[in-house]
Amino acid sequence: MKRLLIAAIALLTIAPLLAQAPKGWKMRVDRSTSASDPDAPGAIKFTQAGSTLHAVNPQAAVYWNPANAASGTYTIKGTFTLLKPSGHTNYYGLVFGGSGLDGAAQTYTYFLVAQDGTWLVKKREGEVASDVIAKKASDAVKKPGADGKSVNALEVRVGPDKIDYVVNGTVVQSAPKTGVKTDGIYGIRVNHMLEVSVDGLAKS
Repeated sequence: MKRLLIAAIALLTIAPLLAQAPKGWKMRVDRSTSASDPDAPGAIKFTQAGSTLHAVNPQAAVYWNPANAASGTYTIKGTFTLLKPSGHTNYYGLVFGGSGLDGAAQTYTYFLVAQDGTWLVKKREGEVASDVIAKKASDAVKKPGADGKSVNALEVRVGPDKIDYVVNGTVVQSAPKTGVKTDGIYGIRVNHMLEVSVDGLAKS
C-alpha cells in the first residue's frame, strides 16, 4: 500500500510537467542559482499551434524534439518573436549539436540574441556553460518596439570548416568549427522572465 501511495504521488508530480510540452517535445528547466537574479514564480508553459511554438518562461529552459537532429553540413533556422521582454537582459535562440539533453551529461551549443541588441554563442557541458563567442552588439538584432515586441530570424549555417551565425539575413560572425560539436539534436532555448514564440524551426 505504501509503495502504491508513493507511486501515485510520483505520477501526480510528473504528469503536470509532461502535459506542459507538445507531443514529441521535451524540455529541461535550467533554474537560476543566483540570489541577485532569481527566477519568477509559476510554471513554464510550452505549447504548439500549427508550426508555431510558444514559450512562457518564469525559469530558463531548453526545448527539443528527439526527432530533430542534424549532422555534417546543414542550416537550422527559426524566427523568434519576443512577446514580453524582461526587466533586464535575457537571451533566447537556437540550440544545436545536442546530446544527452535529459541527463547529467548534457551537451549542446546555443546561438542567442537579447532585447538589448546583443548576441552570443555558448556551449553547455553538464551543468557548466562557457563562452564560444562572447556577447557582441549588432545592428542586425532587432530591439523591442513601442509595443515591447521584436522579431529576429536566426540561422546557424554549418559548413565543412566554419559556422556562420546569421541574424535577419546578416552574417554577424563566421567562426571555425574547431571546438564546437555540431552533430546532434537541435531545438531552442529561452531564458527566464521571457515570453517568446518561434515559427519555422527547421533544418535544410
